[in-house]
Amino acid sequence: MELRYWLENMRQHRYSSQEAAAATGLSSAAVRRLLEALPASPAGEPGRDAGGRIRVLPYPGGRHPRIGFLDGAIEPQRDTKVSVFCPWEDGGYVVIDLPEALWRDGAGKPELMYLAHTHIPTVWDRSNTALEPLDWVRQTEGVLESRRRLPDGVEFGARVVPGKEFIALELWLKNGRSTGLSGLRSQVCVMLKGAPDFNAQTLDNKVEKGLLIATGSADSSRWVLTLWQRARSWGNKRVPCMHSDPVFPDLAPGQEARLRGRLWFYQGDDLEGELERRLGEWKAAGEE
Repeated sequence: MELRYWLENMRQHRYSSQEAAAATGLSSAAVRRLLEALPASPAGEPGRDAGGRIRVLPYPGGRHPRIGFLDGAIEPQRDTKVSVFCPWEDGGYVVIDLPEALWRDGAGKPELMYLAHTHIPTVWDRSNTALEPLDWVRQTEGVLESRRRLPDGVEFGARVVPGKEFIALELWLKNGRSTGLSGLRSQVCVMLKGAPDFNAQTLDNKVEKGLLIATGSADSSRWVLTLWQRARSWGNKRVPCMHSDPVFPDLAPGQEARLRGRLWFYQGDDLEGELERRLGEWKAAGEE
């Protein structure tokens, strides 16, 4: 049953049989036979599920989610990655890494306590401690949840709730150590390779406004936008990606903090009005 789920997931991502084989460990021929036996995908609005919500799926791996800067993301893990499908015909999808990285204060300098790919060694890499791979827990109505406990007792997790207007995001961190945690910051990367309207390797299509960052299509008629509480926004043209990276408060032993974010799409010619409207909604909801 799980294999059937992942094959349908890859079909939604429009994987080739070779990509699906790389993700499952099966042969390309076996993948083709299994895909042919699957029932037709349900019809509906582009990028939306049967309930009209923006479609969100766990990212299946087997295809690198970046165009460039690949040496900065070797062996990307699917543990923390979710795909959010654009609500337009052939719009593709963006991949949120939730989180891509988590940092804390160490012995006089920042320490990387989690990274969703291989690049900079984490504290666990340095002690030759392997972290087991995890998958998102799939709940009803498309909700996805994750939870990981690190070897020192620190726990973190995420929640992704698809809606008709936006994706609600949550990232939480709990200090299970006997000493305090400080300098807690995260990277939440929105990778744009899979969305043809938005994957130009440039910063010219990015607009930042406080906590919020948006990436526009070539004609600036469509936008993908994201923001987080306590965040710093920036973009990387090589990947290409955009970030609104939430920063956690210091945590005493036993303390937990939760930060919230959103991702959504906009089509129209009044981006400034959209930014003001959404930031106003965010403020009214007490999410600053």
